[in-house]
Amino acid sequence: MRVGGIASGMDTESIVKDMMKIQKMPLDKLMQQKTFTGWQQEAVRETNLTMSNLRTSASSLRLQSSFNSYSATSPNPTSFSVATTPTAMSGSYRVEVVSVASAGKLNSSATIMKPAVTDPDGTVTTVARAAKSTDQIGIAGKVIINGTGDATKDATVEITAGMTYTEVAKKLQDSTIGKVPELRVSFDDTTSRFFIATKGMGSEQAFTMDFTAEDGTTANADLANKIINNGTATATADGATDGAIKFDGIEVTGLKTNQTTVNGLTVNLLQTGAETIVNVQSNPEKPLAMIKDFVDKYNETIENLQKQIIEKRYPDFQPLSDEQKKDLTEKEIELWEEKARSGLLRNDPVLKSAMQDLRRAFMDNVSGIADGNISHLSQIGINTGSYTEGGKLFIDDKKLSEALANKPDEVMALFTTRDAAGNGVGVRVYDTLNAVVKNLSAKAGSSSSSIDNSTLSKKIKQMDEEISRWQDRLARVEDRYWKQFTAMEKALSQMNSQSTWMQQSLFGGS
Repeated sequence: MRVGGIASGMDTESIVKDMMKIQKMPLDKLMQQKTFTGWQQEAVRETNLTMSNLRTSASSLRLQSSFNSYSATSPNPTSFSVATTPTAMSGSYRVEVVSVASAGKLNSSATIMKPAVTDPDGTVTTVARAAKSTDQIGIAGKVIINGTGDATKDATVEITAGMTYTEVAKKLQDSTIGKVPELRVSFDDTTSRFFIATKGMGSEQAFTMDFTAEDGTTANADLANKIINNGTATATADGATDGAIKFDGIEVTGLKTNQTTVNGLTVNLLQTGAETIVNVQSNPEKPLAMIKDFVDKYNETIENLQKQIIEKRYPDFQPLSDEQKKDLTEKEIELWEEKARSGLLRNDPVLKSAMQDLRRAFMDNVSGIADGNISHLSQIGINTGSYTEGGKLFIDDKKLSEALANKPDEVMALFTTRDAAGNGVGVRVYDTLNAVVKNLSAKAGSSSSSIDNSTLSKKIKQMDEEISRWQDRLARVEDRYWKQFTAMEKALSQMNSQSTWMQQSLFGGS
């Protein structure tokens, strides 16, 4: 129990409060340090997000496809379409689709019927109708699927009368898994037919199906009619052809898909057609826009980093405690915290190192490039400004456009080269940003991660533990003060009681 000022008349609560203010000074300082460290962590995480976004933008700088500065269109879009690759060259090319690659197909030739059911007396109890996937096939036998490859890999499928059409389709399909050809088989309720096709395309996908009795030797046209409905015990798939084109008179045959790339042009085969001329022209606008867009984002990021690194710190403006905020207006708090938050990342070693590394990544020569070819950004009109500007990039639009139009392959190599002797600018910048993001994550962690072992998070955790110990210690000190004052009050109360008794005993009796 706390007794305050009853005997002494003192404002014990105010005295203890003032005494505790002195005792709490180390704790208040620790709380300010924790708040400041929390602000630093927020600032580092925001910067890390910015660098991560810049890394995403830089990703395209290391890809050859991003520097595809050629364009081409098909003059016969019903026959084929074309697209350029980074190795395309300007010029006119004669293209003809001779044949398209196709899968092997073998579908039911007519609707499969479920026969009528008659009693022994000849009465029809169930009329004939189109079969459904859940109906039983009603006949047993074997289906032998013969591919064009090794005969030992042909598939033999046993069919029982009680299997449904869906089960037959699945068993036919499963029997060819891992074989050539591998089939897709389904039974369609809408048309009451089997649809059978190879997964791949090309001549090696050709196949036949033989229908036999359960002994595997006797032809079984009845089973065939329940699946292919062609009236014979053997069926041959249609299609299964290779694709072929002529490119400037050169035959390209044996295509197993309807896409091929010749001399930097990707041709998509649609159908056979007459020979036509494809014109390939340089189109530097796409890589030019990509480079300029990245440089704009990079300069914006660098400017922001530079401001944070040199931002002034105001040591006299420490984070406000809740007690201090009570005596200030919202505007005063806002102005104070603006000063207190200034310089959170001043001279941050990770950011300073990042800016230096990025500057080198952009401006160092690219090794591993043939002598005489473009090996430095300045050769295509990209330079850095003053060192005080933090390594901002400046573009000579005319020079860059000319380089992309006249030497697109060299510009692409400048950015995308991956060589033991040295990587291209785009590769180096992406790798540098990737390292920066990792370093910033190691310093401040991520708010989206459930596991955070970052440096600042560990520091805040240690502060929390120390704050907890200080709070326990101060609680004991305050309790001791109150016990001392309570003991004093009790002693004074006892003295007052004794004094009153003595007065009454000596003077109050007469």
